Amino acid sequence: MKFLNCFCLTIAIVGCINWGLIGFFDFNLVSGIFGDGSILTRIVYALVGLSGLYLIGFYGLACRDDA
Repeated sequence: MKFLNCFCLTIAIVGCINWGLIGFFDFNLVSGIFGDGSILTRIVYALVGLSGLYLIGFYGLACRDDA
């Protein structure tokens, strides 16, 4: 599970950086690397989405009250 956790967190960070670049500079890094609408671009976007869904479960860890 550690690999899956690290992989999903890394992919989610890539997605966050990409959205930051889109918001600040109107530059899509994923499309810039893999091409606009290519199968690799769609795979990266799908992995970002799946990673985000997986990471929803981390709210329980982050928001628990240990006191």
